[in-house]
Amino acid sequence: MKRIIYLFLCLFAMNGAFENLMAQEALNPRPSPMYLTTMKYDDTYIKITYGRPHKKDREIFGDLVPYGEVWRTGANEATELTATGDIMVAGNLVKQGTYSLFTIPQEDKWTIILNSALGQWGAYDYDKQKDVVRFEVPVETMEKTYEPFTIEFNQDNSDAFLLMMWDRTKVSIPVSFP
Repeated sequence: MKRIIYLFLCLFAMNGAFENLMAQEALNPRPSPMYLTTMKYDDTYIKITYGRPHKKDREIFGDLVPYGEVWRTGANEATELTATGDIMVAGNLVKQGTYSLFTIPQEDKWTIILNSALGQWGAYDYDKQKDVVRFEVPVETMEKTYEPFTIEFNQDNSDAFLLMMWDRTKVSIPVSFP
């Protein structure tokens, strides 16, 4: 009988702790909330999950996000790309699966990296040995300023561009379906 009471008290305490945690998350949301962007063509679905930081009057590229260093491509956890079928990314075959998406920003180009290590916080444990695909794309300067870091797809049937935009910087990555 004592064990049942003890078990009941433990479950009651755990439930209260869980409810408290959920209430804290609701009252104190992340400064860079999780965001999701998706696209679909035929039976293949692509989903990108990332933390969405905001400019907040800061100097972004070359300062907050240093040039020449691996970046998590967003905030909080490393950005992840999931594809339910094989895709072509900038001419590189990427097998279906989930990958961490890292970048190395430069003033005139970015190195785009898909890496097999998942569940990382930031780029602190980035391991180049686990890179699946690595390529470069040019940087474009936009007239419009993007306050939040934004990843979206610009799709035209089986051809698409994966766009990453923040401040006045934009990179476009061609995506197609083999």
